[in-house]
Amino acid sequence: MDLLPSWPLLSAFLVASLILAITPGPGVFYIVTRSVAQGWRHGLASVAGVALGNLGNAIGASLGLAALFAVSSVAFTAVKYGGALYLVYLGIQALRSAETNAAPRCATPTSLRRVFRDGFVVALFNPKTTFFFAAFLPQFMNAETASAVQSIALGSIFVAIAAITDSVYAVTAARIGPALSGTRRVRAIGHYLSGGAFIGLALFTVLAATERAR
Repeated sequence: MDLLPSWPLLSAFLVASLILAITPGPGVFYIVTRSVAQGWRHGLASVAGVALGNLGNAIGASLGLAALFAVSSVAFTAVKYGGALYLVYLGIQALRSAETNAAPRCATPTSLRRVFRDGFVVALFNPKTTFFFAAFLPQFMNAETASAVQSIALGSIFVAIAAITDSVYAVTAARIGPALSGTRRVRAIGHYLSGGAFIGLALFTVLAATERAR
C-alpha cells in the first residue's frame, strides 16, 4: 500500500497546500508581528512554534480529535475559549509593553524559547486548524491505506510547506522592522497595534466558534 496518493492527486494536494499556506491567518500574523518587533531570529522561532502546533493539530485530527469536537460541544468550547483567553493575554502583554516603552528596546527582550512557546500555543489552541485538517486531508487519501498514517503524512507535508512560506514572511517582515521601530513613539504604536491585533484575533476565535455552533 502506498503511503501517499498517486502523483496527479498528490500534485493537486501540493498546489492546494501552497495556496492555503500563503493565505494570511492568525499564525502568519503572529509570525509577522514577532519578526517586525524583534527581528528574524524571533520570527523564525515563532515559525518553528507555529509549525509544531500545526503538526499537533494534524496528528490530533488523524487520531479523531476533530470527531471529538464534532460530538462534544463542551470539548470544542473549552479549547476554543482557552485559545481566545491566551490571545487576550498576549494582547495585554503587548499593551503593557507599550506603556513601559520608555526603556530601550533591547532592555527586556523576549527569549527565543518564549516566542517559540507562544507560537506553539497560538497554533495548537486553534480548533479551526484541526477541523481544517479533518476536512481537507481526506480528499487526497487512498482508501486502501490506513487513514491515520496517510493523514499524518499529508499533514506533515502541509506543515512543512507552511513553515517554508511562513519563514519567507518572517524574513521579509524582519527587514522592514528597523524602519518601523526607529523611535520610541513608533515602537509604542507597534506595541499598541500588536496588542489590539491579538485581542482582535481572540474575538475572531470566539465569533468563529459562535458561527459554527449555529
